[in-house]
Amino acid sequence: MTMTAETAWAHLPNAKHIDAVLADVRERPEAWNAAWNAAWNAAWGVASNAARDAAWDAAWGAARGAARDTAQNAAGDAAWGAARGAARGAVWGAIRALIAWDSSADLLDCTPDVLRAMVDLAEPPVRHQAALLLPYAVVSSTGK
Repeated sequence: MTMTAETAWAHLPNAKHIDAVLADVRERPEAWNAAWNAAWNAAWGVASNAARDAAWDAAWGAARGAARDTAQNAAGDAAWGAARGAARGAVWGAIRALIAWDSSADLLDCTPDVLRAMVDLAEPPVRHQAALLLPYAVVSSTGK
């Protein structure tokens, strides 16, 4: 999917990153499944659940209210249609972080090890962003 004015998230600062995540999960859903499993096995589950809740709260209270909510629902629907199984949770977490926090794009170049350390050591919201972007980092580290 290419970012166009027609997407509900095209107005967001991280729209191009959301588009890239959706394109990658469509191309490599099995890599996203593996990333979910790798992240989950790294004791990521509890951090991920807290991060998803924090991302929802941040997006909801972001003063962009209805536009963010519409973008989040549309991107979630796109992720759900693009991915299967565990990949859905992994891609939805990454998209949720990109919608909730404009600054989360700064973490897209981090390695899985750096994000795992941030999950353990950083303060919220960076901890939450790291937890939600960990599967993305795992996928990115595997290459295409």
